[in-house]
Amino acid sequence: MNVWIAIGATAVGCYLVKLLGLLVPAGALEKPLVKRLSALLPVALLAALTAQQTFGDGQQLVLDARGAGVAAAALALLLRAPFLVVVAAAVVVTAGVRALG
Repeated sequence: MNVWIAIGATAVGCYLVKLLGLLVPAGALEKPLVKRLSALLPVALLAALTAQQTFGDGQQLVLDARGAGVAAAALALLLRAPFLVVVAAAVVVTAGVRALG
């Protein structure tokens, strides 16, 4: 029964957060600082998620094949490679490091 209470509380909480977002005055959303922050927020969240998934393992930091793949992708991006080449480089390097280790 506790699971259903948690599901119900989560549903109500999500609805209230969405309602709160709709109640924000339009004038507050038109400020330059808010516009700039809202443009940068998705990039920051994606970078944090990538770092956590790449270098985190529970409660400790790890440096394994995933880190090598991200480094290869970063190098490909610095060389201005197309997106598919960036992904392919990350995949190949990650698989190679895992095969060697």
